[in-house]
Amino acid sequence: MSSSTEGTTRAVVRLGFAAGQVVQEFGYDDDVDAGLRTDLEEMIDELVGEDYDDVTDGALIWHRGDDDDLSDTLMDALGGLDDNGPVWVLTPKAGRRGHVPPSDVEDAAMTCGMHVMSTFAAADDWSATRLASRGRGK
Repeated sequence: MSSSTEGTTRAVVRLGFAAGQVVQEFGYDDDVDAGLRTDLEEMIDELVGEDYDDVTDGALIWHRGDDDDLSDTLMDALGGLDDNGPVWVLTPKAGRRGHVPPSDVEDAAMTCGMHVMSTFAAADDWSATRLASRGRGK
């Protein structure tokens, strides 16, 4: 196993999805990290598209600077999300085409009643940011 493959596998584990889960994917395009996506598909039960209309266990959002409003995409993702399912926003790293400043992700999260939990380098060109709903009284 190459170090790149090992890194991708570690990143998928860090996303926190598990076997048997259905994860809805938003913003898929030909620039996504194929290795990360393939490893995720192998780990979970099903990676479904934006038009999926049943309950999901989590959401994976590929978002670039020139994409539609992130807040709108987050609201779409939250619509079918089971309670406390993880929401991950993957954005191009700094210096890459389509980079999204972390403050933009934070602003979109706050607009949707969420907050940033953690961020890490998920792939060579992509950073992953986990969002969570704000609890009551917070």
